[in-house]
Amino acid sequence: MRRFDSSRPDFSPYGITCEKWSPTRMPRPDRHNEIEINLVHSGSISYLLGGRRVVVESGRLAVFWAAIPHQIVGFEGAAPYFVVTLPLSNFLDLGLERSVVTRILHGELLDVAADPLDPSKFGQWERDIESGHQSSEYAVCLEVQARLLRVARDVASTHGGSPPSAKLSRADELACHITKNYQGPLTASSIAEAVGVHQNYAMNLFQEAFGMTMTSFITQHRISHAQRMLVTTDERILGIALEAGFQSLSRFNEAFKAACKCSPRDYRKAHRIERPS
Repeated sequence: MRRFDSSRPDFSPYGITCEKWSPTRMPRPDRHNEIEINLVHSGSISYLLGGRRVVVESGRLAVFWAAIPHQIVGFEGAAPYFVVTLPLSNFLDLGLERSVVTRILHGELLDVAADPLDPSKFGQWERDIESGHQSSEYAVCLEVQARLLRVARDVASTHGGSPPSAKLSRADELACHITKNYQGPLTASSIAEAVGVHQNYAMNLFQEAFGMTMTSFITQHRISHAQRMLVTTDERILGIALEAGFQSLSRFNEAFKAACKCSPRDYRKAHRIERPS
């Protein structure tokens, strides 16, 4: 049974997987450049996803881009849940409706009712991938594609997504303020003042709650914003850096390479969404 390994580096890839995970609170957010699908068969899981709290209830299927900082901050029940990871490049090749792809890449968690056959399907995917046969992995990719096409059909004409909880802790309020304002200048002092707490208290509380500094959290959001723009727009890299909230191209390049292990230009080449002609 898998559990989150807090020592794994940011953006360390999972690849194509389907595994049972044991619900557990994560001491820090995770980030990896795959699409993640969660099937919660019993109980519930509460995420802090991109600075907002979302709950995946029993009998629900959730899809999100895992490059967005995500952290399990609570759960009900101890039953395992399924996690499927699919590299972003594979996901972009599926041919899903563009509006649905855009919603996922903009940090929305798509939440739909699970199909009664989902538990057995996910179990089959798990066994197929464990077999190590290339043909079995290809079959899983095809079936995941079909399942995501149905998810896209279910959410295309609705607002979709999981709404944020109305009950936010002080730490959540700090994270939410950062999420809403990361494109502009932010300091520990301005964030603390916006939430109505002392700066030192804010910094210590955030570190304790999320296992990272507010500065790191801000940088994560700016990197994620830049990733979306690199994949979905023709904007110049300097413009992307400034829109994401970085004050200079050199600082952007430095932070991006540290997080993604490649330059923004190489990232765009590897993951570009081709626009229809």
